[in-house]
Amino acid sequence: MTRAELIELIRNDESSGVEFKRDDISPGKLAAEMVALLNLRGGHILLGVEKDQTVSGLTRDPRKAEEWVMEVARVHVQPATLPYWETIRWDRDKVVGIVSLAEDSPDKPYKAKKGSAWVTKVRVGTTTRDATREEEARLYQQSGRIEYGLKPVPGAEATILDHRRLRDYFERVLRWEALGDPQSEEWRTQLINLDLAVSTHRRAAPTVSGALLFGNNPKRFVPQSGIRAICYAGDQPDYATRADQDLRGPLVPLRDRTGSVVEPGLVDQAWDFVRRNTTPTARLEGPRRVDRWEYPQRVIREAVTNALVHRDYSIAGTDITLNIFSNRLEIRSPGRLPNTVTPEGMKSGMRYARNQTLVNVMRDYGYVDARGMGVRNKIIPGMQAHNATEPDLEDREHEFMIRLWK
Repeated sequence: MTRAELIELIRNDESSGVEFKRDDISPGKLAAEMVALLNLRGGHILLGVEKDQTVSGLTRDPRKAEEWVMEVARVHVQPATLPYWETIRWDRDKVVGIVSLAEDSPDKPYKAKKGSAWVTKVRVGTTTRDATREEEARLYQQSGRIEYGLKPVPGAEATILDHRRLRDYFERVLRWEALGDPQSEEWRTQLINLDLAVSTHRRAAPTVSGALLFGNNPKRFVPQSGIRAICYAGDQPDYATRADQDLRGPLVPLRDRTGSVVEPGLVDQAWDFVRRNTTPTARLEGPRRVDRWEYPQRVIREAVTNALVHRDYSIAGTDITLNIFSNRLEIRSPGRLPNTVTPEGMKSGMRYARNQTLVNVMRDYGYVDARGMGVRNKIIPGMQAHNATEPDLEDREHEFMIRLWK
């Protein structure tokens, strides 16, 4: 870091990624700040900078300060971490110590030592506080150590799954031999083997992923499972809307033996909403009329599928949103991208799966790119071929958004 960069950090004040501290704080308080930053997106702790943005400088020798910081990171942080340490001379008498924590570390959740206990800390704005149980679970999920979709649905039995859709999946999609009674041990075994159910107390309880994919009424058991679809008249959100609909139901469609859709899944419902609320243009190709939609179907289906299979379902109380404006279409998925994944990486073909069971089944149905590179192979080239625009990919603090231009 240069002195000019340090001046800019101080001028911009504390934030979610910058904390000002004296170097006479306790090891526990320094560890708590390290942990909170590591559990968010990393950042910097400026030692020797006051809360009012004045520089007081280190009170100890810079070498001793470095040894102290590294000892705190090793002994008071779990798992132990190795921050980057540097010093910058502010003036003749003052030196600022800079503790830099890596962005998107894969070892979340980090914990700070507090007495004989270890406590997970999170950063909320400029505040560091103890994580709630839900926030801690989300950190485990972000690190890939827990897949939320494999949890059993509380209080539910396998009867909440649509046996028609399951039979279609087993027999038409997977091409298995006809299975017998849905109450049989054979069905139970297959559901468990495919992570659509788990064995609890000698019965099969549906997993969250099973309910999302094949549930008769997923919204009842996983309230955050739908899509809120809104079409606005202008280019900004407004109370006056052209259409406002809650899309709900299982992810996968029900098809008959010929492959024709009997009941659409969520992806198809989303495309139908876009189709009904945008205006196609038409041209003749020989004797045939060809409609050209404002947004290509292939791109919409891929973007919606990505939102459904990769969203963070541990975040309750909010659906995926699909917003159509006069000049663009936006799909917002709750939850940040998992560790190490960036919008730039997605554009270059980086693959990831927050909910592997959802990815596996939706791939079987042909909704997911077999190579897991739908952004690179479908969405970007699809929009470039359609209207020579590039989609915007934005990873925000609480959501991921993709924006397609009309």
